[in-house]
Amino acid sequence: MTGTQPPSWGDWAGAISELCAEIRGPVRSGLAEVAAGRASLDSVAEAVSVGAGDVTFAIDVVAERQVTRWLEREGARRPLSLMTEDAGWRHVGPGPDGSHVELSGFDHGGPRIALDPIDGTRNIMHDLRSAWIVVSMAGPGAGAPRFGDVEFGVVSEIPDTRAAVSRELSAGRGRGAFMRALKLESGADLGQRPVAADGARRLDGGYFPCFGFHPALRPHAQRLGAHVARRIAEEFGADESRMFDDQYISSGGQLALLALGRYRSIIDARGEIGARVGDPRQTCKPYDMAGAALVAQEAGCVVVRTDGAPLDFELDTHTTVDFAGFHNRETADAILPALREGLDSL
Repeated sequence: MTGTQPPSWGDWAGAISELCAEIRGPVRSGLAEVAAGRASLDSVAEAVSVGAGDVTFAIDVVAERQVTRWLEREGARRPLSLMTEDAGWRHVGPGPDGSHVELSGFDHGGPRIALDPIDGTRNIMHDLRSAWIVVSMAGPGAGAPRFGDVEFGVVSEIPDTRAAVSRELSAGRGRGAFMRALKLESGADLGQRPVAADGARRLDGGYFPCFGFHPALRPHAQRLGAHVARRIAEEFGADESRMFDDQYISSGGQLALLALGRYRSIIDARGEIGARVGDPRQTCKPYDMAGAALVAQEAGCVVVRTDGAPLDFELDTHTTVDFAGFHNRETADAILPALREGLDSL
């Protein structure tokens, strides 16, 4: 690993960090107005539409407005493609008068960037828990990128209004993962450090969630999680009472916590659970997690499909993504067989 960023994404790292700051500021300002009693909860939490993969709330509209401003500004300087859930893929580049113009497709020589401006809207709009901005950047190409094309990932925190510091994790493929802390009031950079998984096969004494926040899928996800815990206890002597649960409604946040070792594993099998029980519901989408998955992988975590195969999906607004993440290889090797056995028994 070297400290020199490759040209394919190095020139964009600063602009992407600026985008994250431009989203985070207005979102937290709106939350502060509600917290101070100067605005109603509906000003951030009202459902305004239904997109391809999720509900759009009022606070999402604030974020999307910032994204569009950033896209138009960057597009006036250099070509790029950008995807969000609400707008899909947009292609822009410099126009003859110094402004941005719409381009016909991906074949412009610039990067392809998928973005979830607020991953964890339900948490942050109630000022309960951090949301995360998830950025997944691939180099130039003639069509929509796949996960394997993602070269650079960022997962940047939007904390609740009581926080003073935000965390921003980033990784270039094959170059390791890093985290920097940002002081929210001043924007000061408080320093950067590498993020690296430890080598402990710790199968209890930590968080091992099996995610299923929708009421229709929750009993099945809980049954799957209980099966995994029971098998790990039987085979490895783990204490089931010390395998903690956490239903964090943010795929990016889950993977950030996995990279940082706060989670020892995370299972999101909502797509397969829904198919097996005949009740499909809302699932993880590519823009929710691709960049965050790259960050976790570059930190040394294992993030794969629930059958243990490598992640492979197109970055679009509708593909279902099931995944299993483990803080390290030793933990993955212990839990994956129990996971498959549990899914097959649903």
